[in-house]
Amino acid sequence: MSAGSPEVAELIRRPVRERADAARNRSRILVVAAELFREQGVDNVSLDAIAARAGVGKGTLYRRFGSKSGLAVALLDAQESELQDRMLHGPPPLGPGGDAGMRIAAFFDTYLDLLDTNLELVRLSETTAPGVRYQIGSYCLWQHHLSVLLAEARPELDAQGTSHLLLAMVDADLQQALRSSEFTSVRIRGALGEMVRRVLAA
Repeated sequence: MSAGSPEVAELIRRPVRERADAARNRSRILVVAAELFREQGVDNVSLDAIAARAGVGKGTLYRRFGSKSGLAVALLDAQESELQDRMLHGPPPLGPGGDAGMRIAAFFDTYLDLLDTNLELVRLSETTAPGVRYQIGSYCLWQHHLSVLLAEARPELDAQGTSHLLLAMVDADLQQALRSSEFTSVRIRGALGEMVRRVLAA
């Protein structure tokens, strides 16, 4: 199975049809949540505050998103979908047609771009309960994508296990801890890139 195959594409969540009023409420809630998170920081914003500014009942918000982490997942969805599309259909080195090792390196470089601008949201989506990170649809796609590419680049490796271990390096909780200390984004990219290169070295 290739990393651009229909089987992999089916792992991408498909949009669910909504009633017009539900779609308007959803859009309004997401816009307001993004505004408040940007203004006050993710940790400082309550669901009550989001519901009040959006002009919807708290029950509506809970029914649609379930929790603040559900809101985080929804806000990240568009950006993650764009990354998924580039992985599956875009040009090399991230998309199909290029060397597997180069595609793996390009994935991590691109994913770090996403973390640079959305770290608080990604962290919230990954830390609401033990093990929740590994149940998120996008994580499942990243892991499968890397497994396929690793099997091509280094057939002798345990591709599935190695893909999980590589993704552990971009765990949002770890990335937050690193960035809260002396580690800059440039330093993190350098260290992670070197680790990926060592894994891929024949």
